[in-house]
Amino acid sequence: MKKLIIDNKEYKSRLILGTGKYKDFKETKAAVKSSACEMVTVAIRRMNIGQDKNSQNLLDVISPDEYTILPNTAGCYSAKDAVRTCEIACELLEGKKLVKLEVLSKSKNLFPNIIETLKAAEMLVSKDFKVMVYTTDDPLIAKELENIGCVCVMPLGSAIGSGRGIINKFNISEIVENANVPIIVDAGVGTASDACIAMELGCDGVLMNTAIACARNPILMASSMKDAVVSGYNAFHAGRIELKDKASPSSPISGLVTGD
Repeated sequence: MKKLIIDNKEYKSRLILGTGKYKDFKETKAAVKSSACEMVTVAIRRMNIGQDKNSQNLLDVISPDEYTILPNTAGCYSAKDAVRTCEIACELLEGKKLVKLEVLSKSKNLFPNIIETLKAAEMLVSKDFKVMVYTTDDPLIAKELENIGCVCVMPLGSAIGSGRGIINKFNISEIVENANVPIIVDAGVGTASDACIAMELGCDGVLMNTAIACARNPILMASSMKDAVVSGYNAFHAGRIELKDKASPSSPISGLVTGD
């Protein structure tokens, strides 16, 4: 089974957590700990990691010494804005260049704006950023983003925050099969079974926020997601049985004990 390596760092956990939507930083910290994740993503335009000296800093409760802090460009609708946001994140994080690129459309479903995403990816890679990129579940676009030089491709399972799970399993499988970089499902997970399915499709990990932060019990859901990701990963590598059109008895039908 292959290791999860992103930007030359190995991760034991294949679960990445977002840090928005929690009721406070105390709950954020507890959920992150319960999930046993090693990487958290932070929306630079919405979350304070030092740019506002008068507000509580997320890094005071989620230490960069313990977790990989993955700044993201949520809230950006153009390549120009996304690149600038990544440059600000780099300054705030002492020159670290691992980023999560997302350039959204202004549709009601907030699907990725692929034209602007491709532009931004090219610009960031040329500036030596290590780009983990949020995209659609289009296998051709996923491959193109890999060819541009993104270190991780992150296709959506379904619309952000929708909780609808993996809508197009075939496309996700195609992306996984043809990838030479980690594939991490990002967006749409609603419950533990969705995370498990993503991993059973062969994905290298799952990123989620709403499914945990907006659960009735975020701490318990974080623990559940941790177990689901491990279970799905193990099931994929164990190898599922072949699908059949008729029943197949668990025990041999010959040599049965009879009353004769």
